[in-house]
Amino acid sequence: MILITGATGNVGSEVVRALLTTQAGRVRVLTRNPDAVFPGGVHKVVADLGDGDLAPALDGVTAVFLVTDGLNIAAYDRRVVAAAKSAGVERIVKLSVRNVGHQGNDPISDLHRAGEEAIRDSGIGWTFLRPTAFMSNALNWAGMIPGQVVYAPFADGRAAVVDPADIAAVAAACLTEDGHNHRVYELTGPEPLSPGDQVALLGKVLGTDLRYAEVDPEDTIAQWVAYGMPEQYAHAAMELFRSTTEPYNSELTGDVAAVTGRPARSFTDWAEAHGAAFPAPEVS
Repeated sequence: MILITGATGNVGSEVVRALLTTQAGRVRVLTRNPDAVFPGGVHKVVADLGDGDLAPALDGVTAVFLVTDGLNIAAYDRRVVAAAKSAGVERIVKLSVRNVGHQGNDPISDLHRAGEEAIRDSGIGWTFLRPTAFMSNALNWAGMIPGQVVYAPFADGRAAVVDPADIAAVAAACLTEDGHNHRVYELTGPEPLSPGDQVALLGKVLGTDLRYAEVDPEDTIAQWVAYGMPEQYAHAAMELFRSTTEPYNSELTGDVAAVTGRPARSFTDWAEAHGAAFPAPEVS
């Protein structure tokens, strides 16, 4: 049995789809939402990584895809590791961040680093996936599309953004195949892109002339907080995004191709697959 945490998120949901092609009936998801709906062939367990007994979720599990977020990443990772060790889990594939391997010292990278250390110290087999920024972050721009101007910070940042489906394909291989134990994969897309580059490519796919405008990071933080994000986490998330200005985030790796046997998808590929998630621009 394979357990997936964060199964309703951008990456976790793709991991579920990737695994079901060969592992239907052997996929278990852990969710806090009792109303969450998953495809056939998936067993749902309702539990909270931060509270309660995780043993039922891990009973009979041999491999875990571990996704944790927020400001409790390290604490949640440690709880899962302890329960996994007691349950006899053989391998953990953790979704981390690329900054961990490049001396990133923002709060979220520090938390992921501590989570990785807990897994290493457990004696359980492990694989760490350290992607750069997700292409799916562009979904946060959906509400701006009707106005044909996308506002985002760090105009000078360039990241080799990666498709969550590619992360999921790598994860599925690491969960089900040998040869990935004690490996770290830095996952990137095929080209480094600035926010303006992504906006221009998205406009081409949507058939409209989208423009990019840089916004102050503090204004974006205020907007996130207004939408309900805790202020401390909003500042931590912005520090993670700030790392797109670091040169290493524009450097390409071949890890997606090395694991999956095919090239990483482009941002245009991702946008074409998710175009329906963006509203039509206003026509003047």
